[in-house]
Amino acid sequence: MRIAIFASGSGTNAEAIMNAAKTENLKAEVALIVTDKPKAKVVERASRHNVPILICDPKQFETKAAYEQEIVNELQKNEISFIALAGYMRLIGPTLLNAFRGRIVNIHPSLLPSFPGLDAIGQAFQAKVKITGVTIHYVDEGMDTGLIITQEAVRIEVEDTVDTLQKKIQKVEHQLYPSTLQTIIEEIGRLNK
Repeated sequence: MRIAIFASGSGTNAEAIMNAAKTENLKAEVALIVTDKPKAKVVERASRHNVPILICDPKQFETKAAYEQEIVNELQKNEISFIALAGYMRLIGPTLLNAFRGRIVNIHPSLLPSFPGLDAIGQAFQAKVKITGVTIHYVDEGMDTGLIITQEAVRIEVEDTVDTLQKKIQKVEHQLYPSTLQTIIEEIGRLNK
């Protein structure tokens, strides 16, 4: 299966997926990295892995629909059949959602429905909860509201800081995301037989 990863930032989850695909722990080809930020660190990571990069700046388009249609065109050109969002900081609109309905997943650093949106780790830390975690979910029209696929808890210890908590969450993300994608791909394979 040819997948695209969408990312806006450092790209650590994108790199975890690319590494898993190289070692065949993920039986998929990362065929395209899509970013809305030309200077995002994910661009450098994709280059190191020799993965093609689509830099698509939304400011260059008159509407969100036009921006997303350009992405859809590129995804279709590259024969992409599945999308993994990995720190892509934009809500997916109807143009992209309709073209890939049921084939877009996202990772979020909290146990949804708790702490959706930006700075979920900071939100959990400020709320003084004892447990937070990681959620992988299908993408729908809302912000972090899609059907939950899997979750893994991360305990917040008394000595944790936002930084140490982020490192603990990323460690879980980097294992959970590739393995969950592999499970989804296997399920799609079974359904297509």
